[in-house]
Amino acid sequence: MPSTPGPEVLSAPLVLEFPFTRSLGPVRGAFLTGLRERTVLGARTADGRVLVPPAEYDPVTAAELRELVEVGTTGTVTTWAWNPQPRRAGPLDRPFAWVLVRLDGADTALLHALDVPGPEHVRTGLRVRIRWAAERTGAITDIACFEPAPDTAGTDPEAAEPAPHDGVFDDPVTGIVAPARLDYTYAPGRAQSRHLAALAGRRIVGERCPACRKVYVPPRGACPTCGVATGEQVEVGPRGTVTTFCIVNIKAKNLDIEVPYVYAHIALDGADLALHGRIGGIPYDRVRMGLRVEPVWTEGSRHPDHYRPTGEPDAAYETYRELL
Repeated sequence: MPSTPGPEVLSAPLVLEFPFTRSLGPVRGAFLTGLRERTVLGARTADGRVLVPPAEYDPVTAAELRELVEVGTTGTVTTWAWNPQPRRAGPLDRPFAWVLVRLDGADTALLHALDVPGPEHVRTGLRVRIRWAAERTGAITDIACFEPAPDTAGTDPEAAEPAPHDGVFDDPVTGIVAPARLDYTYAPGRAQSRHLAALAGRRIVGERCPACRKVYVPPRGACPTCGVATGEQVEVGPRGTVTTFCIVNIKAKNLDIEVPYVYAHIALDGADLALHGRIGGIPYDRVRMGLRVEPVWTEGSRHPDHYRPTGEPDAAYETYRELL
């Protein structure tokens, strides 16, 4: 018999991005400010080791570190890996090597990019030097990359003695914004593809477990309690009950929603799992557990924009307490 074609499995590019703002303290602040001034600082431990990048505490003894020293801008590759496919916002827009470089005068290695034509130009023990960025702001990117150093025959990197440094600069860097970003392609699978396709038709569909008979929305393809596959589709809602909620007071970047607003768990009628949704059409301080709500769709949208009160009496706590 000919097989019946299954539902189209969707996929889409997604981006998770979170710019993290942190303060630096006197050691990391001096290190990044030094890079802006083409100076590389390390921290000396009680036993004389020099850590680059500097740490605030000795990773061996946990003792506080405050003695700063200046190390060289040339160093030796201790290990490496070739990167044939540069990514967005990477250090270089062409293939390069990731290298660990022990700068002259340091006892630890610094991770950065090495600009060479191909992997045959990299080796452990290769002598390299810093290529500084044309514009420097007090970040690790002030080191644009490393590059092979000119012939240094007759020099002894082990003999390089780091010079004491007070870590004082004009206009010190006290904080940074570290962008964290993940680009990936998400494929929701058979169950959630059906759910998303139904949403495009303004229907909300879950799947029922054949063992415990619970209905899960969004469907997961398997029952999280029984561990068996789900396949029976069940249309739920569209109305539901607010089980719990939070008030959002921080405006998200690129999100055109004024704060404060309410984000809630909503148990749709006929579902045994609460889903997430924004509550609108009511002042944020009047949202409550048990509030009856319904979805609001905007023109051209593939999913509800928000949920609004239905005007029905609040649901009794006993009807949703298992879904908190």
